[in-house]
Amino acid sequence: MDVILVFSLFFLSVISQIQSKPTLTVSPKTLSKSGDLVLIQWSGIDSPSKLDWLGLYSPPNSSHDNFIGYKFLSSSLTWKSGSGSISLPLTSLRSNYTFRIFRWTKSEVDPGFHDQDHNPLPGTKHLLAESEAVGFESGRGPEQIHLALTGRDGEMRVMFVAEDPEERHVRYGEKEGEWGDDVAVARAERYEREDMCHAPANESVGWRDPGWIFDAIVTGLKGGVKYYYQVGSESKGWSATRSFVSWDKTSNKTVSFLFGDMGAPTPYVTFSRTQDESISTMKWILRDIEALGDEPAFVSHIGDISYARGYSWLWDEFFNLIEPVASKVPYHVCIGNHEYDWPSQPWKPDWANSIYGTDGGGECGVPYSLRFNMPGSSSEPTGTRAPATRNLYYSFDMGPVHFVYMSTETNFLPGSNQYNFLKHDLESVDRMKTPFVVFQGHRPMYTTSFERGDAPLRERMLEHLEPLFVKNKVTLALWGHVHRYERFCPLKNFTCGIMGQKGEDWEALPIHVVIGMGGQDWQPKWEPRPDHLDDPIFPQPKRSLYRTGEFGYTRLVATREKLILSFVGNHDGEVHDMVEILASGEVLNGSDDDNGKVSVHKVDVTHYSFSHYVWGGSVLVLGGFVGYVLGFVSHTRRSAASGRDWTSVKTQET
Repeated sequence: MDVILVFSLFFLSVISQIQSKPTLTVSPKTLSKSGDLVLIQWSGIDSPSKLDWLGLYSPPNSSHDNFIGYKFLSSSLTWKSGSGSISLPLTSLRSNYTFRIFRWTKSEVDPGFHDQDHNPLPGTKHLLAESEAVGFESGRGPEQIHLALTGRDGEMRVMFVAEDPEERHVRYGEKEGEWGDDVAVARAERYEREDMCHAPANESVGWRDPGWIFDAIVTGLKGGVKYYYQVGSESKGWSATRSFVSWDKTSNKTVSFLFGDMGAPTPYVTFSRTQDESISTMKWILRDIEALGDEPAFVSHIGDISYARGYSWLWDEFFNLIEPVASKVPYHVCIGNHEYDWPSQPWKPDWANSIYGTDGGGECGVPYSLRFNMPGSSSEPTGTRAPATRNLYYSFDMGPVHFVYMSTETNFLPGSNQYNFLKHDLESVDRMKTPFVVFQGHRPMYTTSFERGDAPLRERMLEHLEPLFVKNKVTLALWGHVHRYERFCPLKNFTCGIMGQKGEDWEALPIHVVIGMGGQDWQPKWEPRPDHLDDPIFPQPKRSLYRTGEFGYTRLVATREKLILSFVGNHDGEVHDMVEILASGEVLNGSDDDNGKVSVHKVDVTHYSFSHYVWGGSVLVLGGFVGYVLGFVSHTRRSAASGRDWTSVKTQET
C-alpha cells in the first residue's frame, strides 16, 4: 500500500510539472511576405517578472545569446497572469524564425554585456519555453526592390534580394501584366562573413546570411513614360507588380528628395540603436511622390544609410522600409562613416586618427558597396580579401541640375583619384545645359554643431574643395553627419556673400545646407537642458540663417530659371524653411532679413501608404521596462511601462 501511495504521489508530481511547464505558440507558421504579422502566445509562466523576455532567433539554430532582438513579456497587458501575447511583423531573413522565453533576474545583470545605449542586454541562463519555427512561403518572388539611374539615357537599374543565385529577371512594359519580350537578366552577387573586417560584422552575433543581391538594367525606355515591372522567375516566383516613370532627357524640370542619416526602425529592441523617425521620413516622401503622379523624381540619401553597424539583419529591415519609395523612384546614396569606418581602413592619415574610428561596425563598406550600384566606376581597394569599396564619387545630369557626390571617408586631397574626378567634373559642367550644380557629401564642410569633432577634416575640405566650389559656382552643397537641418548664407571662407537681391555688386557663392535630419535620433543640443547643464551648447552665428532640431527631409524642385529647396518637417509634413535661387546665383528669399512669408504649396495628405513598421512602432512602446527597473534608459525603452518621459543621455554620435 505504501508503494502505491509513493507511486501515486510521484505520478501526481510529474503531472503537475508537465501541466505547469510554460507553453509558447506561434500563428501562422507560414508568412507570405516581409511585414506580415505573427501572433506569439504564451501561458503557464509561474511568478511572472517584469524582466521575463521573449527573444527572436533567425536562423533557429542560433545560440541563446545570438538573438536578433527581444521584447519584454510585460509589453502584453495580461503578462501578470502568466499568459499573454505579442504580435510582431517579421522581415524575411531567408531563414526561419523561432522564439524563446527566458527568465532574467536582477542579480544576473551584467553591465559589461550591453547595447549601444549602455543598457544591459538580457541574460539567457534560464530558458522557459521555445516555439516552433515560423517561415516564409516559397514562390513569393524576391524582395528589397530598389531602383537607380545608370547615367545613360533610356535605362533604369533594378536591384533586389533573393535566397539563392538561380537566374532571375526583370520583365517590364507600358501596360501592367503585358510584358512581351521586354526582359532583362539580373546578375547575382553576394558577400561572405570572411569579407567583413571587424566585429560584430564578422562574428556570430552580427553576421547573418545576406542572400543573393541581383542587379539588372532595363533598356530601351521612352522618356517620361510610366513602366510596370516585376522581378523574379517562373520557377521561383515573381514579385508584386511595381512601376516607375522613366527620365525624360528633354524635361526642363527636376524633382528630388534629399536627406542624410536615416536608418530604420525595428519592432523589437536589439543590440544597436534604431531609428523610429525614419517611418515618418519615408511616409511623407511617399506622399510627395504619389502627388507627382507620372512625373519622374529621385531620392538622395547622403550617407549613414541603414546604421546596421555590423548587425546584418538591419540592412534587411532598412530595405524593406524604403521599398515602397525605392521601387518607384531611383534611390541614390553616398558613403558615410557608419557604412565604412574601421580600424585599419586603407586611407587614414595621422590627422584623421581621431575622425575615422569603428563606426562601420566591421562592415568596411562591403554591404554598402554590393547592395547599391551607383553611376560611374569609382572604387578603392580594401587591402583585404573583400571586394573593392564602390559607389564613392560620381555625377549625373537630371534636367537643369548637375548632381555631384563625393566620399568624405576616402582620400579627397589633391593628387587623389577622387580630387581629380571632382575637379574635372565641376570644371566640365555645361551651365547652358544644367544651370544648377548640387554637390553632396556626408561630413559637412560647414556646421555650427560640434565643430571641433571633424575639425582636421573640415580644414582640408575648406582648403582644397571650397576653392573648387567657389570657382565653379556650385549652387548648393548638401551635407549630412550632423543630425540637424541647418541652412547657411552664400559662403566663402566663413564669410557671407551678398545675395544679389538689392542690385549691389555680388558674387554667386555656394549655399551650404546640413540635411542629416532623416531619422538618427541622437542630435547635438543648441540650447541648455535644465537637467543636463554641463552638456555643451552651440550658439548660432550670423552665417547660420536657419537651423532646427526637427526631423524631416528636403525637397528640391528646379526649372531652368529657378531652383527651390524646401525643408519638410516630419511632425506635420509641412514646409518649414525654403530658399529660392535663380540660375544666375541670385537668392530671392531665405536671407536673415526676410520680412515676407514664402507661399508654400501644400500637398493633400489624405491618402498615403505606411510601411509595416508603422504598426511595428506602435507595439514598441512597452518593450523596455527593464531600463526603468534597473535605472538604465534608452530611446527604445523610455516611457515604456511607467508612462513617464525621460531625457536620454547619449554619447556623441554622428
